This record gives sequence, structure tokens and C-alpha cells, in this order.
Amino acid sequence: MMPSQRILRHISFLRTLPTFAAAARPPIASFSSSSSPCFVPPSSSFLRPHATSTASLSLSPPRMTGSDGTASNCRQTQQSPCCRTLSTQASAVGEDVLSHYEGMEFEGNNVGYAMEMLAKADAVCFDVDSTVIDEEGIDVLAETLGKGPEVSAWTLKAMNGNIKFEDALAARLDIIKPSRSDIAACLERHPLRLTPGVDRLVEALQKRGTHVYLVSGGFRLMIEPVAQTLGVDASNIYANTILFDNDGNYAGFDPNEPTSADQGKPKALRMIKDKYSYETMIMVGDGATDAQAKPPADAFIGFGGVVVRDAVREKACWFVRDFEMMVDIVSRFGSK
Repeated sequence: MMPSQRILRHISFLRTLPTFAAAARPPIASFSSSSSPCFVPPSSSFLRPHATSTASLSLSPPRMTGSDGTASNCRQTQQSPCCRTLSTQASAVGEDVLSHYEGMEFEGNNVGYAMEMLAKADAVCFDVDSTVIDEEGIDVLAETLGKGPEVSAWTLKAMNGNIKFEDALAARLDIIKPSRSDIAACLERHPLRLTPGVDRLVEALQKRGTHVYLVSGGFRLMIEPVAQTLGVDASNIYANTILFDNDGNYAGFDPNEPTSADQGKPKALRMIKDKYSYETMIMVGDGATDAQAKPPADAFIGFGGVVVRDAVREKACWFVRDFEMMVDIVSRFGSK
């Protein structure tokens, strides 16, 4: 299936989707953490390309640095101090990865470190809306129920961090009050679309033995078909659960889900990390709630391929506009 195609799955899976046991955890070298947003460990072995790797992806062209030190064709709405040259970003442990892309320009507070963490990660957690898929699932649902503009306004507030997530979630659900049949009909009429390249990134991570999680403030019923398409176990979904009465009518949402409240993603990642003893975990996402997830994530990679949020770009260790470079790094480098 091409990444730009819609995800086509019969809705009957909503009741029958199987669960899978977690895979055994391989040992990974540990390092000390720090309160610094993009802390670089004091020592670590250099990363080396896999000798057997033959990956050769078509990456974006180099973004050249102008005479004033800014990126002349950095793809963003306005120039940002996050755009820096390789020499200022390279650290002792990330230099080997960065040197492979010499002459290219990157955005972020510590790109070399984020690249190294991605290369050695034993778990990668993805936001879903506007990251794994190229739209906001709750907005799609609201649109099909004739409540699009009202709900979209709340979504924007939540993603920009202007309101507590739990307040935005409750307000949006109170507006649409979706029944079980409403959600099934929405997914049949408008299957959610994968963001281009995310399927190849997930495949590359899983091929390398890295565990992939979908951690979202969206709804489990709408994320399950996305996970199934990507080959991600249903047990690796951390998302919100909509409650229904015996007739299938909306009856609220489960407040015990970690992602139902503000600071929910750090809580979810901590649960995952502690349960499986992951040593190196990455969070990838487009929103303010994703940026909150570091720590416990060792690095936060901001994604701006669907929408660029300034607050997220400013906090990201590395900010990307597509998944091409991430696929290349996972394919070429690693210590697993």
C-alpha cells in the first residue's frame, strides 16, 4: 500500500482486532539522564553504518547557509534560530551520524544527539494525529457529524498548548457525542490517511528490532485500523477510550487512560519504559503534548510535515518536515 493512499479496512475489526504479547527485551547500554532538554551523555561509543546496509533513499537537497549564518532555503514559515550549521550541532557521540550528511542544514536544539538516540533507540513512540496520519482524527469525526468548525477550534487550542488537554477533550466530545455507529460510519466514509513515509519508517524500525508505540490523545477505535495497517500490535496503542451505553450511545470517556489529561504522554511513556525496561526511547510528534514527553523520552523529534507549530519547533531536539532522513538513519546506523 502506498503511504498516500487511504487506509482501507473493514470496520468489523473494531470488535475482533487481536492482541499480541510483548516481545522480549534485548539489553541496550544505559547512560545517565539530565534535566537538560537535550542532554548529551558524557560518553558513548560512536555509531557506525551497518556493513550490510544498502539503503539509498532520495533525501531532500542540502539547505545551504547564507552569509548571515541563516539557512537560505530552510523550509519554514519564518527563519528560526533553530536552523544551525552542522559544526555547531555536532557532539562527540552524534558526530559520526552527522558527518554522513555533511553540507546539509537541520533544525533543532541538539540534532546530533537526537540522531544518535534514534539510531540506537529500542522504543519509538509516535503521536498519531498530524504525525502518523495527515489529519486530526477527532476533526474528521466532527466534520462527518456536522460539528467541524466548533471542534477544530478546540483542537487548535489543545495542540498549541493554550488549554489543558483534558478540558479540550471533554469540550470536543461534549459537542459531538459520537455513538459507536457514528465512528464506524465515519471510518467507512473517510478512512484515515497515512502521512507519506511513515509506513517505511515503522517498517525500518521493526526490521531493526525497535518496538513501535502509538501514543495519542485521540480515540482507540479510530487508531486501531491505523495500527493494523502499520503492523503495530493493538497492545502497543496508548490512547483514549470512548465509553458507550448498552445501545451504543456516547456515555463519556475513560478518565483513567493516561492520555486523557494534560501531561498524559509523559505518564504513558514512563509506564511503557518502566514496564519493558527500555534504555533509549524517542518521542515523535507535532504537538505541545508530544514535546512534554521528554523526559521520560530521551529525545523529542518534532514533526512539521502536516502542520508547523512554533512552540514545538522551539522545543524539539530535532525538527523534521518529512520522514525521509529518519528512515535513512534507522536503515544505515544503529547499535542494536
